[in-house]
Amino acid sequence: MMKKLSIPGKIYLILFFILLYTPLIVLFLFSFNASNSTSVFTGFSVRWYQELFRDEATIAAFKNTVALAVLSSVISTILGTAAAVGFHYSRSKFYKRSMMTVTNIPMMNPDIVTGISMMLLFVFAGTLFHMRGVLGFGTMLIAHISFQLPYIILNILPRLNSLDVYLTEAAEDLGCTPSQAFFKVTLPQIRSGIFAGAIMAFTLSLDDFVISYFVSGPTFQTLPIRIYSMTKKRVTPDMYALSTLIFLFMLILLILINVIQSDKHAERKEKRRNRRELKKAQEAVE
Repeated sequence: MMKKLSIPGKIYLILFFILLYTPLIVLFLFSFNASNSTSVFTGFSVRWYQELFRDEATIAAFKNTVALAVLSSVISTILGTAAAVGFHYSRSKFYKRSMMTVTNIPMMNPDIVTGISMMLLFVFAGTLFHMRGVLGFGTMLIAHISFQLPYIILNILPRLNSLDVYLTEAAEDLGCTPSQAFFKVTLPQIRSGIFAGAIMAFTLSLDDFVISYFVSGPTFQTLPIRIYSMTKKRVTPDMYALSTLIFLFMLILLILINVIQSDKHAERKEKRRNRRELKKAQEAVE
């Protein structure tokens, strides 16, 4: 059983949530401000949402961000799943430890170091092959896949480690090829890890600024870079409207994920309960 929080603990928890969510509440409130003031709320209006949808540059940056996040998360999920399965079934402990160390490096490495090193790599490759304007969508896609892969792998490996190895062997004994056994037995068991890794990769891509800033070109701009360029002058309230919409989208996505996971958890509990009842019925018959 969970222990009840003491009064100081409750106060600390309340203050923590106030500090965490007050900026979001202020952002949401001023996205409906009638004027462009960032300190005085003059009246309720949807003016800045209308201005947002008229801003072609911001809408283009938003589309670029979503397209990049979707494509990079799909590719990194496929590659990360294949890599995690390869790590899991490798028989060399030294190889496993070495690969896990290499996998953890991008997560521990500062983003600015990763961004600068990738920029230098892409510029060097462009110079080597006599290519101009090498930085753009392609370089950002490669960079995003690179920093997403570790999160995919580390989400899938625990699911693979918890699998019963005899299930795959039993499927192969019953006539399945190794690939059929993977898709029919292993893949359904690790599906939740794949889904969690894909969602994390998607959100990381949406949120990334530092690495994207160094590997982006003049022809391709994501939303974080667009917002940063606007802060050099003055952030207008239409950015508050955009941030509010992004927050609401991520909130709805999180709620859907929790609902799906709770439904699956309830389904697993129901199956376990049915198995226990079936076992008791068989024991009673015997």
